[in-house]
Amino acid sequence: MQPADIARLVSPGDPRVSPDGARVALVVSRVDLDADRYRSAIWLAPADPSDGPPRPLTSGDGDANPRWSPDGTRLALTRSVEGKHRLVVLPVDGPGEPVTLVERDAPIGEPVWSPDGTAIAFTSREPRPDAPPFTVVGTPERTTLPRRIDRLFPKLDGEGWIVDRPRALFVVPADTPAPPRVLAHHRYDISAPAWSPDGRELAVTTVRDEPDADLTMVEALHLVAVDTGEIRPLTSSSSISVSRPSWSPDGRTIAVLAEDVALVPSFGRVATVPTTGGEPTVLTAGLDRQAAPFVGGRAPLWRGSDLVFAVEDHGTQPLYSVPADGSGTPTELLGGTRAIVGYDAVGDTLAILTTTPTSRPELAVVHGGRETTLSSFSAAFHRDLPLDAPEHLRVPSSGGGEIDAWLLRPRTPALADTDGRLPLLVSVHGGPMTQYPTAWFDEFAMWSGAGYAVLWCNPHGSTGDTEAALRSIRSPESAEVPGTGWGGVDVDDVLAALDAALAHEATLDPARVGVLGGSYGGFMTTWLVGHTDRFAAACSERAANNLLSLEWGGSDAAGYFRFELGVDHLARPDVYRRMSPTSSVEHIHTPLLILHADDDLRCPPEQADQLYLALRLLGREVEYWRFPDEGHELSRSGSPRRRVQRAEIILDFFARWLRPVSTNPPPGTD
Repeated sequence: MQPADIARLVSPGDPRVSPDGARVALVVSRVDLDADRYRSAIWLAPADPSDGPPRPLTSGDGDANPRWSPDGTRLALTRSVEGKHRLVVLPVDGPGEPVTLVERDAPIGEPVWSPDGTAIAFTSREPRPDAPPFTVVGTPERTTLPRRIDRLFPKLDGEGWIVDRPRALFVVPADTPAPPRVLAHHRYDISAPAWSPDGRELAVTTVRDEPDADLTMVEALHLVAVDTGEIRPLTSSSSISVSRPSWSPDGRTIAVLAEDVALVPSFGRVATVPTTGGEPTVLTAGLDRQAAPFVGGRAPLWRGSDLVFAVEDHGTQPLYSVPADGSGTPTELLGGTRAIVGYDAVGDTLAILTTTPTSRPELAVVHGGRETTLSSFSAAFHRDLPLDAPEHLRVPSSGGGEIDAWLLRPRTPALADTDGRLPLLVSVHGGPMTQYPTAWFDEFAMWSGAGYAVLWCNPHGSTGDTEAALRSIRSPESAEVPGTGWGGVDVDDVLAALDAALAHEATLDPARVGVLGGSYGGFMTTWLVGHTDRFAAACSERAANNLLSLEWGGSDAAGYFRFELGVDHLARPDVYRRMSPTSSVEHIHTPLLILHADDDLRCPPEQADQLYLALRLLGREVEYWRFPDEGHELSRSGSPRRRVQRAEIILDFFARWLRPVSTNPPPGTD
């Protein structure tokens, strides 16, 4: 795979099974490199492959969120084209034409049908109802009003300022265009609407509208009355935050994902709440795994008397089920060396999107325990650009036990030296509370395609293992559950994985090892080259380089790090300075590539600016690239052309610093 092959990527997502279990609607996204955009359409796949292959239902440029009507005759979807966002309903089998119910300037999300099929609820950003009035003075081009900041977390990467336009809950008739009714709206985002079986209420999650709620941002389960818009909380805990509600068929119970935020980082766990009120009853505590995956997570899915959910487990992402009444323990429903990144079920039809280290996501269905693949969106891609399977390594850790690591060998020895030794790139994931799943990665395919061996791992602080391992990188100064801090056992684990790979594979050249990562992975990259000279070159991308300035307000998550690290930056700024890679910048002698995006609100550009300024003043080898009009997600969902440019910059940089020694020109001739 080469950077330009990003244009060939096809990504299915969000499978939804029809009410009769006979068909699956899904989103299929494609990269349009010429237009520098993504195009997405809704496809239909028969659950029985003998009924034919999947086919496109729409040809829209920005279609997403397919949702079946209760009778299965219509689909609701969202359509975003040229800055306009629409809620559309269309007949699945005809006759009839698509009907645009709503058009808004703000994106529309989370559409959900009422049980009788007469209405659709959705969420969308709306100016706050308590916005202070102002008299507009001046010419039309200078009428921008001041923004009042009255809580923490007022902005969000990829969306900008949200403090004055939280997500509100709307309802609109499902059969004719009409102005949507604002059903619930207050200071904080309202998320994940779910209709009660009788259609009288909607369950949502939001921060309780109480003084100082922004200091904790604990989300509670609420019920919204459809006729009056009255919103009332069902949960009241100051430490249990809930998300993604899902009603039981009998309307007596609501399943949620519950996270105990009294001590973070922590796992999301499957739980239930009675509709009469009360605190969540956790059903998966004994599993000790993350049940809210970073990719492919959704509300717990009712299937008979059980709840189906995904977990992160040592790189894999299987499906589990657990009795909703608490009478049993979680059991694995579907596993394997893969990641299930989307799923839905009706009756005996279970639809899944599954990916492996050598194959991009495809749609499959499971009937009676038999799994059948329905789609082949990436068949031609894999035929032309095959990727070998990585080798799974279990590496002893200084933090106890073992961590998971994977070593991918290149398909071509294009960068081998005269002795046949290969350069190695070590990739560190972001988060830190995520995992590298057993899935196909465009990055690893491109680095391997260029001739590099690639190594990646899930160090302490990742998900996929126990909650204790997740918390092992809290600050050593924390009064509760102290750990090693960032740059402790996590760094030891990455270096242990490197040592294990070099010992395991004699063809790797220890003198030509590079390291790269983004966000927390960028932090790890900058930290590593400031504390060791083992790497010949490094790429630090969208990195957290100065934790103190991030917590002081630089990041859209400013105020959260005090929970994650267990130490308040106001009381102990020295702890944040010590854990910041910029504090050891004078020790960086490794050639460093810095990549950042102008509109990154998670790790703002000043994080890169500080690092570049120091290294430039110190006279070190440093190269700095800034991408305009992009945010923190550049490498995953940024402009297709900039994604290609980014990959070309990375490959060009490492090609210059990790080339075979035997081909190095004499000093002064390059």
